Amino acid sequence: MSGLDRIAHGLSAVGRFTRARVGFPLMLAASAWGVLREAVRPVSWRRTVRHEFTRALRDVTRGGLATTIVTAALAGVAVVYEALYWLGVAGEAKLTGSVLVTVLVRELTPLLVGLILLGLSGMLTVTELGRLQTGGQVRALQAQGLDPFLLLVLPRTLAFALGSFTLGVIFAVTALVFGFIVSGAIGTVQTSLWTFLERIASAMSARDYVAAPLKLLVIGFLVGLSSCLTGLGATEDDTLSSLMPRGFIHGILAVMIPSILLTLAV
Repeated sequence: MSGLDRIAHGLSAVGRFTRARVGFPLMLAASAWGVLREAVRPVSWRRTVRHEFTRALRDVTRGGLATTIVTAALAGVAVVYEALYWLGVAGEAKLTGSVLVTVLVRELTPLLVGLILLGLSGMLTVTELGRLQTGGQVRALQAQGLDPFLLLVLPRTLAFALGSFTLGVIFAVTALVFGFIVSGAIGTVQTSLWTFLERIASAMSARDYVAAPLKLLVIGFLVGLSSCLTGLGATEDDTLSSLMPRGFIHGILAVMIPSILLTLAV
């Protein structure tokens, strides 16, 4: 092998390594722009796309509702009750609102809702679209003149974003109410539920009203999009044992990275 052949072989190895590491993030960024661009075009929302969006939104919200409520109840005991108890012991009960807004509403709610979406609806989307891709149904749609991006990716991604926001609101309210009920039953707090919720609302700044919904929408958007792209990127050699872990890793990154970046930025 000549020197030029060695250089070419080395460059090709570097190229393969680089593409393997940055290929999916670049595809995710390009697809995110494509979804946002097509979402504002009325011509993209044909009847089949609207039907798919409605079905996906129903599946996301219904499928995650029970898990969201149970998880929120546990979070209410673990976070709300503990905060009320220990801040009361320390004589800093006035900080209850700001602590719960920062820890529960801004940070914990988007993170846990994103994981719930990934574990329930995200993995189902990876499996469903992976089977369509390997079974040839996606190519059949293209042969019929249908765009898989508009029919499969666009409605599911937006449904995940809206479903994430919906479940996030339910999660935050359930955690606060359940945590207060437990605290009241034990005798940690003596105020009414309405006074407690009013204290939480008054502790929220304009930035909090932007940060929490933005996190929920972005995380849901990216979880849905990464699940769709992972499923549609399946090959004939892929099985559930290889596709599911890849979808889970992509989904975890779609939850953690936006959460960290938005925490630092907003």
